[in-house]
Amino acid sequence: MPGPQALTTVPLTPGLLRGALDLERTAHGLLPHRLPPRARAQSADPQLAMAESQPSGVRLALRTRATTVELDTLRTLRVHTGAPPRPEGVYDLLVDGRLASRASGTGGNTVTIDPATGAAAHRQGQPGTVRFTGLPDRDKDVEIWLPHNETTELIALRADAPVTPVPDRGRPVWLHHGSSISHGSDAAGPSATWPALAASLGGAELVNLGLGGGALLDPFTARAMRDTPADLISVKIGINLVNADLMRLRAFTPAVHGFLDTVREGHPDTPLLVVSPLYCPVHEDTPGPAAFDLDALREGTVRFVATGDPAERAAGKLTLTVIREELARIVAQREADDPHLSLLDGRDLYGEPDFAELPLPDGFHPDAATHRRVGERFAALAFGAGGPFGAGRA
Repeated sequence: MPGPQALTTVPLTPGLLRGALDLERTAHGLLPHRLPPRARAQSADPQLAMAESQPSGVRLALRTRATTVELDTLRTLRVHTGAPPRPEGVYDLLVDGRLASRASGTGGNTVTIDPATGAAAHRQGQPGTVRFTGLPDRDKDVEIWLPHNETTELIALRADAPVTPVPDRGRPVWLHHGSSISHGSDAAGPSATWPALAASLGGAELVNLGLGGGALLDPFTARAMRDTPADLISVKIGINLVNADLMRLRAFTPAVHGFLDTVREGHPDTPLLVVSPLYCPVHEDTPGPAAFDLDALREGTVRFVATGDPAERAAGKLTLTVIREELARIVAQREADDPHLSLLDGRDLYGEPDFAELPLPDGFHPDAATHRRVGERFAALAFGAGGPFGAGRA
């Protein structure tokens, strides 16, 4: 009976990675980024820098008959003082599109953040290894989805059989931008965020620009989308603009037009879907900014509250209700000259009845079951028959 095959090092080449817009060479290896260098240079926001370096939707895509695969990485964990620890990131291994194994990383750097001041303390750590064994001994597609909530530097890849990039299967590339909900907050794993689930059900290759706290109609994000090859595009707009209290209605409307105009410069005829906010009682009719619920924090629970006054809507402050109404008006106006533009009401993905059944644990973010529901509904409404991403699309 033959013994186990020795592992050999596989070069980490760009052809093995999908879902990243840039790969930065570091002292340790490769750091995937979800925004290109020019975009990163135009933002001084540490929240955005953290979010775009967390590789939501980024995966290694290998064609191999290996039965054992190892990946060395250096992760960066973020801890908020006074808040309960966040779940550790996991690596999802898929064989021919199906989840076959899930593993957590080890070691890594730690950044401890004081929510009250924003001060951050850094502690250097050591790389760790994730190991997957018992894979079927046949030629197969193997995907390793990187943790969606941990900055991850790739150091080394090893396998017990030759590895090549997965060939082009002819699947359309879906480019999506949204908030932490699209980024994957509180999903069970990186292949279980709602965009990853929707892409799997819709037969699409995902490029996920869901950026926790970063869906703010930034021009550099629009330019990144303009310059990224894609067959299908969606933009989910709303929650971050309210909880950051970033702009008033007067600025919101031209900012949406400008964002869509920029995307259209690179994709004039690509199906472009605007998605309005999911149902979220905290901000349905109460403006931001949002804040931690301090009473909940003292009890060891993370929850968010709105600190604005509903009466401020008269002065142009944004709420989710206001944004939905304005997005519907903007899309209706633009559709006259853009037959490939459409709107999806976020409440069709997660509405008031869903909240009664599957409430948002912290007031903002869906849990694992809700990610699945939203992903399944998006797949049906967008990729299904008659949907803007469906087979019969124009």
